[in-house]
Order: sequence, then structure tokens, then C-alpha cells
Amino acid sequence: MKILESDLDKASQNGIITQVQVTQLWNFLSSQRPEDARMRGLHVTYYLGGILILASMSWFLTTAWNNGGAIMAISGVFALLYFLIGKSLWRKSNLQIPGGLLITAAVGLTPVFIYGFQKTTGLWPSGNPGSYANYHMWVKGSWLFMELGTILSAVIALRFFKFTFISFPLALTLWYMSMDLTPLIFGKHEWGWDERKMVSCIFGFLMLAGSYFIDRKYKKNDFAFWTYLYGMLAFWVGLTFMDSYSELSKFMYGLLNVGFVFLSVYFRRKVFIVFGSLGVMVYLTHLAESVFKGSYSFPIVLSLLGLLIVFLGVKYQQNHKRFELMIEKSLPSFLVKWRPVNRA
Repeated sequence: MKILESDLDKASQNGIITQVQVTQLWNFLSSQRPEDARMRGLHVTYYLGGILILASMSWFLTTAWNNGGAIMAISGVFALLYFLIGKSLWRKSNLQIPGGLLITAAVGLTPVFIYGFQKTTGLWPSGNPGSYANYHMWVKGSWLFMELGTILSAVIALRFFKFTFISFPLALTLWYMSMDLTPLIFGKHEWGWDERKMVSCIFGFLMLAGSYFIDRKYKKNDFAFWTYLYGMLAFWVGLTFMDSYSELSKFMYGLLNVGFVFLSVYFRRKVFIVFGSLGVMVYLTHLAESVFKGSYSFPIVLSLLGLLIVFLGVKYQQNHKRFELMIEKSLPSFLVKWRPVNRA
């Protein structure tokens, strides 16, 4: 919550606190800000270091080393080292962020370790996929064991260490799996982009459903942020690139994305409004290029619609508390009961 000095002045005018207390409280809050800024700077430093560790021990390790046994040994030793140091730091309340990041780095080395093992033994579910660097670029069913191992290690880590960033490699790997499962489901020589889009939509929807239940279960820690993001990405991308030959189906696509915007209010998740807005823009672009091509009135109407949306956004920002209360009153009691916690 952002508190301004004028807010405290209003509280004084309403007799809640005295003007002397306003001055004392504001001076106290102001004195805390440099410390908060320093801690935020430290957190950025921690995360930067964690990202460098993940990059160096996954991407660069496998480009420098081609021997599967060496990759497996080095990644295993460093994963164990990161885990032990991270576990030690985690026990200290003021060092849980660097500790959690090191544990996340250990989880992030799981696919590298499995890649080294498979490269040594030749155990690939769909043929040798080549270099590990392709893991983050190409869609292949050969990555399945690496993905399953990463998901398992992330779930185990989250069971013992309630650090929300561990859900990042978990959600990213689930997104990868949504694409890599297609050739295994439909057969190595039978899959196509239509099947891939369908699997992406189904998998993305299941991730979103799982994210909702995670969001409901864990009210203190936001473990669902990354799974919402990658679930929405898988669902929206698969849906957007599906072939649609009728104006009715395209209209339904635009309507669904408008629904995502309203869902963002209910679920209290900005990811829905981001992808919903992108989907509305995709539909409007289709209208401009196909249905209303050459129309002089369409850009004017569209511009006025944009101004209306900006106006409504400003009004919402100014009266968001009243708007939230109005939503609470208008929703049926069972929907209010099942609404996720407000993490703002």
C-alpha cells in the first residue's frame, strides 16, 4: 500500500490521529525508506547472481564440454554444492533469498545432469536431440526425461523450501513439456502444427486450472505467479495461431480475450489483462485488414474506443476500492468465497 503524507493529514482531520502524531509517524516512515531501498538493491544483486549461476552452469557448461560423463559429474557436484550452501543460508531468516536462489540453481541443473546421463547411456525417448543448447530453442520429444526430472526436483524442493522463485523452473519446464509432448502423443512422424496448437491449448488450460488451486491453497506465498504466466502463454499462443476460417470463430476469439480482461479483475492477476489486451489487438487488426479494409470510419471509431478505454482505466485507478466493493456485492456468494486472495 502506498501511503502519502496527505493521507495522514486526512486521518488527522477526521480525528483518527493528532497532527503531532502525523508528523512523528511520517518522520518514522521516511526514516525506514533508505533501508528498504538498500534491501531492494541487495535483492536485485542476489537475483542477478542467481541468473548468472543458472546461465553459466546450464548453457555455457554444455557448450564448453561435449563429454556426457564430464557434464553429468560437474553438474552433479555443483548442484550438491549449491543445495548445501543454500540450505545453510535458508536457516538464517535474513539470508533466505540468497539461500532460496542457490536451491533454485540446484533445481535448474537437473536437466543438465539428466542430459549428461542420457548422452553417456544413449537413453533418449525420441532419438538423440543433439546439443543441450537446443533444449531452450527447439521443440523435441527427446527432452521428456529432462523435463520430468526437473519437475520432480522442483516439486520436492518446494515441499521443503517455501521459496516462490523455485516455481519458475517448474512453470518453464511445464511450458516446454506442453510442446514436446506432441510428437510423443501423435507419433514421431505424424504430428503437425495443428496438433501442437491443440496440445498447447489443453496443457495451458490445465496449467491455469492448477495455478488457480495453488493460488487458493497458498495464501501467504505466491507460488502461482509463474504457472499462471506460462499456462496463459501456452493456452493463448495455441489458441491465437489456430486456423480459423469463419468470421464467427474470429469474433468468438475476440470475445474470449475480452473475457480474459474481466477475469483479471476476478482472479486479481494482471497476466489475464495483458494477454487479453493482446488478443483484442489481434482481432482488431484482423478487422482493420480484412473486414473494414478501406473504411474511413473504422480508424476513427477505433480511436474513440481507445480513448474510452483509457478514460475507464483512469476512473478505475481513481475509484478502484469502490469498484472492487461493487464487484464483491454483484458476485454470487459462492464466487466471492472461491475468489483468490488479493496479493496487491
